[in-house]
Amino acid sequence: MRQVWWNGKLIPESEARISIYDSALMFGDMVFEMTRSFNKLQFKLKEHLERLKQSIKYVRIPLEMTVDELRAACYEVIDANDPEFEPDDEHRLMINVTRGLLSTYKDVDIPKGPNVIISDFPLRWTTAGMGKLFDTGINCVIPSQRAIPASLLEPKVKSRSRMHYLMANIEVAQHKGENNWALMLDPDGFITEGPGYNFFIIKDGVPITPHERNALRGISQRYIYELCIGIVSRANIAPYDIYEADEAFVTATPFCMLPVTSLNGIAIGDGKPGSMYSEILKYWSKQVGVDIKAQIQTWDRGGNVGASTYSFK
Repeated sequence: MRQVWWNGKLIPESEARISIYDSALMFGDMVFEMTRSFNKLQFKLKEHLERLKQSIKYVRIPLEMTVDELRAACYEVIDANDPEFEPDDEHRLMINVTRGLLSTYKDVDIPKGPNVIISDFPLRWTTAGMGKLFDTGINCVIPSQRAIPASLLEPKVKSRSRMHYLMANIEVAQHKGENNWALMLDPDGFITEGPGYNFFIIKDGVPITPHERNALRGISQRYIYELCIGIVSRANIAPYDIYEADEAFVTATPFCMLPVTSLNGIAIGDGKPGSMYSEILKYWSKQVGVDIKAQIQTWDRGGNVGASTYSFK
């Protein structure tokens, strides 16, 4: 049975609960991070936890745990759960921090103060069905739902207050065709991000991503900077710019990179995953010792994949 790290102790996953009077339920008052491993080694865990601490600071949750203490808790739950995982599984951590019981309900007989909940489950749950998208690409669809700008709600805080993400996804789910993913605009009509992923175009060999003022600062997005050795640019990207682009892709922790081959059903470039996208993904795979595309596609076929089977052709 998988275990969850709950305020300093491990408990069965089935027993992990928060109160109906918790601020997380009342206001969506929860900050969080989600990580992944490669060959069961956590990727960019320190960066995720540093971003979590900044979110905690910004929303003023009175949590005293340091990044090192949070990291130790993460590895404690990984060690506890690893025997429950298949040999080829990757650890997908979900780290939630709530403010805890609202003061209105201070007389309720439950522990007071912030809650830190770290769960650990197989990454393949998150990437199920995505394997084909590495070959077909996705069709980004711009919904009527706009991103909430930083002047109204700071998007660089990774919080659970994300009803606008949900509404964008619900709208795009009604769109005809397959593989439709929402891509949101800010109030000025510029691209921000998708609900849970960052966006890039490639023009004349340069990866370009939107200005960060109205979007989350993605860990995977920043890793593209490392892989591309500083050639990445930021700009105000209008939908028109995407139609003119040579390639496009999205980044997020679970799948790393997926190609975007069309916008609102109109082909980007030749309508196929681009060569620069493929080269960056191959380089990422080499850096972490896992063929990212092959791993997810093998899971989708119901097979097991081990590090020794990965190739980087």
